[in-house]
Amino acid sequence: MGSFGYARVSTVDQNADLQHAALHTAGCQRIFTDHGVSGTRASRPELDKMLEHLRDGDEVVVWKLDRLGRNTRNLLALIDDLEHRGVHFRSVTEGISTTGPMGRAMLTVMSAFAQLERDQLAERTRAGMAAAAEHGRKAGRREVTAAHEKVKRARDLNTQGLSPADIGKVIGASRATVYRYLRLASDELA
Repeated sequence: MGSFGYARVSTVDQNADLQHAALHTAGCQRIFTDHGVSGTRASRPELDKMLEHLRDGDEVVVWKLDRLGRNTRNLLALIDDLEHRGVHFRSVTEGISTTGPMGRAMLTVMSAFAQLERDQLAERTRAGMAAAAEHGRKAGRREVTAAHEKVKRARDLNTQGLSPADIGKVIGASRATVYRYLRLASDELA
């Protein structure tokens, strides 16, 4: 009987370090991580590998329920499949476990809230894009190119030997943004 963790981040710029730390603390022997994959998809490369690896008596652990899925129907079907295979499920943050009836009931409620949150976010995004279009503005993140001042500054500071975290402090950007800027700068040179 093993304890296996599953982590997921929605974009390739994000990292799963926080999830990994919590899953290691929860006793997971191995962690499967999907990068840049939406929680609405039922099939994900690392999730699929983990599901193939599981045996009767194993346990699947996630940091938070929405890491396993954002679609209520898919999430409940996945948990049901795990239970039929004799595999337990546990969510560290919410304290939910399928080892008892109360945990299974809470899981159903929490998965419905995860779906609601996703639906509300999508609705707000559509409304914001429509409002921007009404006013003749382009919706979404402003396009940043290699010619952008912060990209040039990040490249220069990187050349001077500063770490991405230190570069972020200097230019006022997150470490993930600094990595994106450095990637833009290197693509321009290539």
